[in-house]
Amino acid sequence: MVTRIYIDTSIVGGYFDDEFASETKALFERLKNKEVIFIISSVLEQELQKAPKNVLTLLDKYDPNSFEHVELTEEAIKLADKYVREKVVGKTSIDDCRHIALATIYKADVLASWNFKHIVNLDRIRGYNGVNLKSGYAIIEVRNPRELLKYDGD
Repeated sequence: MVTRIYIDTSIVGGYFDDEFASETKALFERLKNKEVIFIISSVLEQELQKAPKNVLTLLDKYDPNSFEHVELTEEAIKLADKYVREKVVGKTSIDDCRHIALATIYKADVLASWNFKHIVNLDRIRGYNGVNLKSGYAIIEVRNPRELLKYDGD
């Protein structure tokens, strides 16, 4: 079964960032080899509109069938708002919350991010998952791309 990975904007930008490029490109290689599917959202697409052209057009270089597109729904907006109300993060991180909510609602196998401040952070993950459980959703697995690579012998 193919792993469905919800990606946020930091993954697309990470492709071109010296610190994150190696692991990000390896994750995109898994996409190219059809080992994974990337879930991309209308939130990601909106954020990419503000990005440099190379970041904006990166996803266009891959097979469109490698992506599952999801839309921001009222359900996701409400769940994201709960994360803020429960003080998992502040109001300025609403788009990060929307990524988490969309990954949760669309049952992604994992959410991948390089955002260590607001997303890939143990306290935040516990907060998001606490809200998810109280709201009747499953917990969401959150990882950085280093944790999603295959290594020799796998």
